[in-house]
Amino acid sequence: MTVEELTEYINEHIPVTAHLGAKVTFYDGEKLEIHAPLEPNLNHRNTAFGGSLSALAILSAWALLFIKMKEHKLQAQLVIQKSSFDFTEPIEDDFTASCLAPNEADWNKFLTTLNKRGKARIQLDSSIVTAHNEGGNHSGSYVAILQPQSDESS
Repeated sequence: MTVEELTEYINEHIPVTAHLGAKVTFYDGEKLEIHAPLEPNLNHRNTAFGGSLSALAILSAWALLFIKMKEHKLQAQLVIQKSSFDFTEPIEDDFTASCLAPNEADWNKFLTTLNKRGKARIQLDSSIVTAHNEGGNHSGSYVAILQPQSDESS
């Protein structure tokens, strides 16, 4: 799945992302980045609305997990169970949410649990940055529930 296909998918299936101007701009197997323009995310102080920052940070981790599941040919319902966001500085420019893949041990534990129990949880962290500063950090607990594989041969 390309970054363009992932952007199209999230904008179609999570409509608020299109309103936020979310666009997946980078994925290399270890890091995923989603860019958003400031304009549709402005608050009354002419800085980025905190809800937009939080939403994009949550989305970057969700999208990373989504694409990793596709790479492993696993179909799963993905949901965020718990989320926290620490706002560090106001954002006055277009911004990027980025998420790094979990370390190998955590990822392998997640996959083992998912395959054994049909459900697993993993902690993912992301951050919001601009060319000039960092706006905040997100930590979320994401749950995957395996779904039956569709039979594409019929």
